Parts: sequence; C-alpha cells; structure tokens
Amino acid sequence: MSKPIVISETSWFKIVDLLARDHPPSVLYIRNRMREVLGFTIRRHTEWIDQVVDLKDVRYGTKYSIKTIRLDFYNEPKRTMFLLKYSEHINNSVS
Repeated sequence: MSKPIVISETSWFKIVDLLARDHPPSVLYIRNRMREVLGFTIRRHTEWIDQVVDLKDVRYGTKYSIKTIRLDFYNEPKRTMFLLKYSEHINNSVS
C-alpha cells in the first residue's frame, strides 16, 4: 500500500462530483467496488491541533480540529492516473 493522498473536504466534494459523472453510484457507495474500480478507499480523518495563544500576558491552550479525507490507494498505477486526472482539484494538500 502506498502513501495516502490527503485532501480537504471541499476538494473531495468536487472530486466526487467528477467521479459521479464517470462511474455508477455503486462505485462511490460500496467500498469493495470503489477499491476494485478506482483503486482506493476513503477514510475521514480528524486531526486535533493544540495551539498556545498569548492574550494579554495570559497563556492558554486552545484545541481545534481539522477534518480531512485520506485516500488509501492499493494500486500504484491507478494512484498515478488519479493524480494526473484530478490534480487541479486538489488544493496543495497532496502528500
């Protein structure tokens, strides 16, 4: 398995719209079909970030979350084709 592609949720929604034009709904809704046809499965990931904020000489920590989509590829040629086809819709968050 190769390194996953990390994209924002807004980018993922754009890509899903494009995938829906080319593939039947079963490919997008059933994980096994998605893996067979597209070569990847999706994973929703929430990353908690702890940031120290200085405000009037008082330091306190704030935590906030960033939600991303991880595309786990099982087929390297399909990963390459995905990047070639949809790279303009991925906001500089390709890993």
